[in-house]
Formats: sequence, C-alpha cells, structure tokens
Amino acid sequence: MTSWWHGLSGSAKFRLYSRATLDMALVVVVAAMAITTGGWWSIALVVAGIAAVGAVEARPEFALSSRPEPREWVLPAATVTLTGVWLAAVVVGRLAGSESTVAQARLTGTYVAVLAMFSIVAFLPHRWWTVLGLSLATGLAFWKSPASGLITATVTFVFGGFVVGTTLLTLWGLRVVEELDRAKAIEADLQVAEERLRFARDLHDIVGRGFSAIAVKSELAAALSRSGDTDRAVTEMDEVKTLAVESMSRMRELVRGYRGIDLRGEVAGARSLLSAVDCRLVVEGDPAHIPARYHEVAAWVVREGTTNIVEHSSATSAVLALGGAGMSLRNDRPHGPPGERSGLRGLAERLAPLGATLATTASDDEFVLEIHWEKK
Repeated sequence: MTSWWHGLSGSAKFRLYSRATLDMALVVVVAAMAITTGGWWSIALVVAGIAAVGAVEARPEFALSSRPEPREWVLPAATVTLTGVWLAAVVVGRLAGSESTVAQARLTGTYVAVLAMFSIVAFLPHRWWTVLGLSLATGLAFWKSPASGLITATVTFVFGGFVVGTTLLTLWGLRVVEELDRAKAIEADLQVAEERLRFARDLHDIVGRGFSAIAVKSELAAALSRSGDTDRAVTEMDEVKTLAVESMSRMRELVRGYRGIDLRGEVAGARSLLSAVDCRLVVEGDPAHIPARYHEVAAWVVREGTTNIVEHSSATSAVLALGGAGMSLRNDRPHGPPGERSGLRGLAERLAPLGATLATTASDDEFVLEIHWEKK
C-alpha cells in the first residue's frame, strides 16, 4: 500500500481524497437519515444511499487513471434505484391514512431527492434547473396543503442546493490541481526543448563555419588536382587538415563547455529544480569540503541524483551531504527499487577512473545514493 500510494501523482492523490470525502459524507448523511426516519423506511434509505455511493464511484472525474474501467451500468442502475425509492415514498404518502406514515414517507422522499442531487444531479449540464424542478416535484408529490407543499419544496431546494454546491467546489478543486500538474509537465518539456535549441545554436555557430570552409576548400583542391595544379591542391588539402583539426578542437571545447559543470552551481540548480516539484532539499556540509579532483564528478552526482529524484520518486524532502571522504543524496517516497538506470551506470563509469565508488540503497520509504572516495 505504501508503494502504491507513493506511486500516485499529486492530482491522483487529491482525486482519491475527494472521492473518499464525498463517499464518507454520503455515508454519514444516509446514517443520519436512516436514524431520523426509522422502521422500514430506514432500509429504503440505506438502499438509496448505496445507490448514491455507487453513482459517485462511477464518475470518471474521480478515476485514478486516465483509462478507467467502463462501468456504464452503474449510473443507470443508481438512477433507477433512487427513482424507485422516491416513487415508493410518494405512493405511500398519497395512499396512507396514518399521519405518522405520511410524515415518514414525506421525509424519506425529501431525503432521497437530496441524495439524488448529491450523487447524480450535481454532474448534469443544467444542474440548477434540475434541482429546482426536483424540489418542486417533491413538494407537489407530497402536497397535502399549500403550506406543506411549499415547505417540502423549500427544504428540498435548500439542502439540495447546498450538497450540489459542495460537489461543484470539489470538482473545481480537482480541475485546479490537474491544471497545475499539466503546467509543471509543460514547463519541464519547454526547459528540455530550450536546452536542445541552445546546444544546437552553439554547435551551428561554433562548428558550422569550420565545416563549411572544409567543404569549400576540399572542392577547390579536387578542382585544382583535376586541372593539374597539384602544388596548390596539396596546399589546399593541408589547410583542410588544419581546419579539420581546429574544428574538432572547437567541438571538443563546445562539448566540454556544455558538459562541464560547477558543483556550487549544480547544488543551487538542484535546490531550484526540486523546489519546482514541491521537494525541499537540505544541504549538509559545504562544496569546499570536496577535494578539488572530485569537484566535477561530484557536480555530476548532484545533477544525475536530482534527475533521478524528479523522474523516479514523489519526494517531498531530500538531503545532500558533502564531505571530504564522500557524499550522499537521499530522498523519501521512491517509486520502487532503482532498477537499471543508465544515468547511475554512467556515474559509476565516471567515478571508476578516479578510484571512487557508487552505492545505492532502496526501500519503500527511502532511496540513498552514496559516493565514496579516498580522502587526500
């Protein structure tokens, strides 16, 4: 259950909470209704309450996945059940001779109308007109006098309007949370696209001109060779070689500039990135404690570890510890065991030439990435 809960997204957790809240509210309301009516009507209200809970559970708005299992029959069955109990109360209320029986039937009919508004009417397109119509229908169905009919319709409308408003506020909250999740996903995609465009622009600006010159001089050397001017052709090819070497050097510099990272900058970037996904990063120690020869690889550990936290957990807190003999990065709420992660394998390959080692520890509640090196 812990792993399942941690694996849910923030919007799915809020959706589950909202659904559970509505279900519990229905259970409490039905229990109160059954106690106030008594007799056989209590059983009828329990049946109506089960139908109302089933109608809420069948709503796609509260599904935990984007592809909920189809349960088209639940909503019609709930509607028929609630309608049947309401009609039974109307018939008994119209035919019964005992005033107490009529009062119980009227109370039951009003309760069932409110349950229908809570679980079915609130999700309809023209919900407020339906609330008004159902309230008037309930008042007319149990009409004994103008005063009693008006009171019944008014009470039904007030309580029905309250529960419909509560359900609408819940749905509004769900939409807000889902919009926030979508905005975070779009922001992450835009950041990746922006970084790709930056690298492509730098590659074009720095290396493109050298490659263009190589192409032109190669074509010129070929033309000179065909015309018999071999000396100039050799000179041009020597220049092509020089340009190729220079272009390769510039490309290496570009890659190093792209991949070369600073430890302090990565720590600041990690805090900012984790904060964007509602995860608080606590830094223990100082980057200055890391030996100079391990600064670059330590920065890579911070970057890759932060990426793993974002991609493979629902962490709310993380701790980065920096020391002279090693470092560690731990986070809560991982999504299962670490598995085969190419990023961590790449880190291990970077660490091996420096004599450093990588170790991971995973549990249902925590994931720990530890790096150890020889202190000098």
